[in-house]
Amino acid sequence: MKIFVTGATGYIGGSVAERLIASGHQVVGLVRSAESIALLKDRGIESVLGNLDDQEIITKTAHEADAVIHAASADHAGAVVTLIAALERSGKTLMCTTGSGIAADSAAGEYATSVALTEGSYFEPVPFRRPRVAMNRLVREAAIDRGIRSIVICPSMIYGKGRGLQADSDQLPKLIALSKQVGAGVYFGKGLNRYSNVHIDDLVDLYLLALEKAPGGSFFFAENGDASFKEIADMISRSFGLGKTVSLSVEDLVRQHGDAARYGITSNSLVRAVNARRLGWSPKAPSLAEYFENLR
Repeated sequence: MKIFVTGATGYIGGSVAERLIASGHQVVGLVRSAESIALLKDRGIESVLGNLDDQEIITKTAHEADAVIHAASADHAGAVVTLIAALERSGKTLMCTTGSGIAADSAAGEYATSVALTEGSYFEPVPFRRPRVAMNRLVREAAIDRGIRSIVICPSMIYGKGRGLQADSDQLPKLIALSKQVGAGVYFGKGLNRYSNVHIDDLVDLYLLALEKAPGGSFFFAENGDASFKEIADMISRSFGLGKTVSLSVEDLVRQHGDAARYGITSNSLVRAVNARRLGWSPKAPSLAEYFENLR
């Protein structure tokens, strides 16, 4: 198949694109610079120059593809609307990426939730994430009223080395860098909040499996375990020889980095990938604890 991938130079999109190429597919990536075109060409990936606001480019490239995997910004509503309009009544696959931060709470590190959400669970998103939840709903409903085989993939905290141009994920590398700066594994508040996690290689497996088998309107959490941020701080401390952990102020974190940081590392986001496992997804990569052990 010819597959259009947004975010092909990024952590998720780049890793998915690499696996698609290895599986014999033709991949076209949306890139923002001429330099990226050359880098992707070396990896066997074609490119179109543009950004998520370029409606004509996105529409034309989607028309020419057999399927679209949107792995760029999960908060760019315009790109999602453009892709749905471009693929309307085509019966083609549109796979969009979100994140389990949609199920975050306001724990501020003070407590752990005991209830894991599944794809069928009701939850009330925090105000910061309501627009993303609305976009997820729009994508899924396109399978009913727009004639698109639309699918939403919802990763939890991702770890592991990316297979494309971008090697690092978001949350953990930043925590590791901050811990090294402070000289101790860091967490916020009491660090009791728990977040589900998934290895990048297992996540890519889910993308390819869903591309092959998932019905339109599907929603898939991606997780293979969970940990509290105090436990993660302990793992970081042991792996990098820091010798101790330390609690930092949630208020300072929010003041410096805003709500994205508040809900990214001080909330609970505990989910279970029930739908993915029903589809046949079977995670095989090292667990988060094993990943940190291998860093030592």
